[in-house]
Amino acid sequence: MSPRLLRWIMNAWPPFLFSGVRVESISADWRHVRVRMGLHWYNRNYVGTHFGGSLFSMTDPFWMIMVLRALGDDYIVWDKAGEISFVAPGRGTVRCEFQLSDDVLCQLREQAQHERSVLHWFETDVRSSSGELVAKVRKQIYVRRKRLAEQPPAAVQSALS
Repeated sequence: MSPRLLRWIMNAWPPFLFSGVRVESISADWRHVRVRMGLHWYNRNYVGTHFGGSLFSMTDPFWMIMVLRALGDDYIVWDKAGEISFVAPGRGTVRCEFQLSDDVLCQLREQAQHERSVLHWFETDVRSSSGELVAKVRKQIYVRRKRLAEQPPAAVQSALS
């Protein structure tokens, strides 16, 4: 699946669509994602600011998807844990960006070569349009190399690509 198609699907996906979450961009190399969420009547909390669950959900799938696509078919990648710290009330449009560096990918590959599995924490800031920090989100990603029995035959891999 291409980043463009995934972006389109995610923007039509009911949990994002009905929370006001919009994926603005996914880079062709899967290393950068930009997401925004406007404040609407259907994603406000009791006091009229962004609902915390929507703030977390706008960040939820991206680190796992980015790492999975960047590492390739020889790896298993899962979300392991997540946490959010609310810093300021979210009013208006909020945004977040995800940037996956070559250094982190090299580190994950190297660790996965020597350890059965790797756990890595990624951090994302959710900011208002003015740049004010609204929330800090942390996601822990599980990575391990596939065992030979888990890897599909080359013909199947090329058909899936």
